Amino acid sequence: MTGFSISGHQGVPGEALTEDAGIDLERLCGSPGDGIRVAAPVDGIERIEARLHGKVFEPHRHDTYALGVTLGGIQTFQYRGESRYSTPGSIIIIHPDELHDGGAGTEATLRYRMMYLQPERLIAALGDNGAALPFIAAPVVGDTALRQAIGEAVMDLDCGIDELALDDILTRIAEGLCRHAGTTAKAAGRSAKRAVFEATDYLRANLDRPVGSQELESVSGLDRFTLARQFRKVLGTSPHRYLLMRRLEQARRMIATGHSLAGAALDNGFADQAHFTRHFKRAYGVTPGRWATLALAG
Repeated sequence: MTGFSISGHQGVPGEALTEDAGIDLERLCGSPGDGIRVAAPVDGIERIEARLHGKVFEPHRHDTYALGVTLGGIQTFQYRGESRYSTPGSIIIIHPDELHDGGAGTEATLRYRMMYLQPERLIAALGDNGAALPFIAAPVVGDTALRQAIGEAVMDLDCGIDELALDDILTRIAEGLCRHAGTTAKAAGRSAKRAVFEATDYLRANLDRPVGSQELESVSGLDRFTLARQFRKVLGTSPHRYLLMRRLEQARRMIATGHSLAGAALDNGFADQAHFTRHFKRAYGVTPGRWATLALAG
């Protein structure tokens, strides 16, 4: 189901599943096409995507939170004395040290993505919102916001996660877990708003390069998770997204005045033109080349 009885197997995206990390898939499950793809850890967080048939995992425990999304088939497991079922789109939340097994609930292929989050990382992301680890009684929940946050964490097995983006993802996951545990968050105060605007000024002044979490901590006076939480409360977005959109805005203006696409990408901190094109199209619905044609024609 959610992984092996070790502290690091997570669910993640990707179509081609392989026998990575020395896992004996023939021993785990004999159906053709079964596999587990294991991504390189991102800042200590492990991620996987699995494609399985039948019961695969015997009862075991993790010392991490196992958080994932069922993508296809029916995921079934025993947890806290009950049989549980997760359908496509449902979120799975296994608390640290809780015994569980797992596998496919029907003959259809089970496909899911998981991430394994160390409790200490969650505690840091919680900040003042909670002194104890949030416990969610129901291990299968529906929650669009939490699913989106977990999905961003396991979106691409082949790539890492930007530091500012990871801060925001972990903050949103922490808030989602607290929400299902029945705890509440605090509103942003005047000092937090001032810190957020100090961070935005710094981000605007550094559009041409990567900005690290420690830099924003120094500028704002808030730790990275508190800043990510307050930033979203004040402006409705994350520091990572804010920086990305300011870069895209500036690049769009440059393109409209005749700058080359490659120049606009490099001058605004994008790794390469492909990276720039991908983000531009997600933000504006057209490629930079198409935008250049329309802007110059207008």
